[in-house]
Amino acid sequence: MISLSLKDIAIGDAATWTKKYAEEDVNHYASITEDRNPQHVDEAYAKKSIFKSRVVHGMYVASLFSAIFGVKLPGLGSIYTKQSLKFTKPVYLNDTITAKVVVKEIIKEKNRVIFDCIAMNQRDEVVIVGEAEIMPPLSEVSG
Repeated sequence: MISLSLKDIAIGDAATWTKKYAEEDVNHYASITEDRNPQHVDEAYAKKSIFKSRVVHGMYVASLFSAIFGVKLPGLGSIYTKQSLKFTKPVYLNDTITAKVVVKEIIKEKNRVIFDCIAMNQRDEVVIVGEAEIMPPLSEVSG
C-alpha cells in the first residue's frame, strides 16, 4: 500500500478508483448500514419513484473517495477530517463509477491536504462533486 506524507504530495496530484455497482453489493450495503430505503432495495417501489428504477445509496458511491484516500493518495495512515458532497445524478444498478480526487491545496502548518472530488458514470456524467480535507501521515507508514 502507498503511504505519502505531506512532503511527497503536490498540487495537482490525482488518483482514481473505479467500481461497478451490482445488485448484491447494494443489498449488502443496505444490510450492513441498515439503510433499507425501498428506493434502493425494492424494484416495485422504485419503479414508481422519480428515478423509475432502484438507485445505489449515495453514501456507498461516495465511499470510493474514502478508498482512494485510505490506500492510494495519501494512503496508509491518512485521517479523513472533512468532506462535502453534492449528488448531481442518480447511480443505478450496474453503473460503473470512477471517482477521482485531485490535490487542490496544501496547508503545511496544519498538515492538511484539500482535495477536489468528482465521481462520473460510464457515460461521463458527473454523479458526485465535493471537497475533502485529509491529514496525511506525518511520516511514511509501512504496510
